[in-house]
Amino acid sequence: MQLESIAGVCEVMHVRGASCPVGAPPDVLFEVPHGATRAHHFDSLRAALRGAFADDLRDFFFVNTDVGAPDVALLTAERFVDDTPSRSAVVVRCLIPRTFIDCNRVIDPDSQPAASAAGAVTPGLQPYVRDPADIRLLLDRYRAYRDLVSAAFDHVCGSGGRALMVHSYAPRSIDVPVDDHIVASLRNAYRPETIGTWPLRAEIDLITHAPDGSRVASESMSASARAAFSSAGFRIVANEAYALHPVTLAWVFATRWPERTLCLEIRRDLLVPEFTPFSEMTVDPEKADRVARALARTLQL
Repeated sequence: MQLESIAGVCEVMHVRGASCPVGAPPDVLFEVPHGATRAHHFDSLRAALRGAFADDLRDFFFVNTDVGAPDVALLTAERFVDDTPSRSAVVVRCLIPRTFIDCNRVIDPDSQPAASAAGAVTPGLQPYVRDPADIRLLLDRYRAYRDLVSAAFDHVCGSGGRALMVHSYAPRSIDVPVDDHIVASLRNAYRPETIGTWPLRAEIDLITHAPDGSRVASESMSASARAAFSSAGFRIVANEAYALHPVTLAWVFATRWPERTLCLEIRRDLLVPEFTPFSEMTVDPEKADRVARALARTLQL
């Protein structure tokens, strides 16, 4: 099976070791469902939509996308095959900004936009997307991504491989409603006199359990991650930010392939020169490689 990139939907990157057998299925899948991290990702999709959106919606994109996650995923894949040249990996990076539709959600074909309350799981189709043609376009792209990444999980995990769902989160846990006033709410939360009141998140958070307390992640991979990241000097926790909710595709994949997946969050300020929430951030290669080295070691332990 050959997984290929889809324009405007996802980028698929194959990383093969020097002695990897031709045609062998990948040993590891790295999924980055919030991989649209650059300004041009937002601008390109915004230009394809015809509805009216707030002029400052781009600010929400910058503060709410997984900066550094695609870089860590690719670097880890490269480290992994360098360490074991007979192996290979595949990285699937979603290119659809979650500002409009979240590709880590279970979204039905007849779903409609919806807001979410502060502290609740953020919506799949965002509430300010109202034009019927925009809804169709977004659902079509979501379906293309979901179909491809589902096939990738089946191909890799079904062949005995493993999968990592790689995310990054903002340094502090900020709970505001996702509605028409999202940018104003976030700007208020990030004011100098306010930002310090929000809880500081852990450097690495493993998302291993569902809300009902049931384990949905590989126990062996979780243990390896704890050992590898702790040894590298990171503060690592499990399920401190949130649990793996059944409305997420990550939950679908984790329960479909028990003991073969692990979802994790990396704090964004560990990956960039400076965390600047309302503007485009670039990744610090050395910082990203420090995380990638530990994550690659997780796959070796």
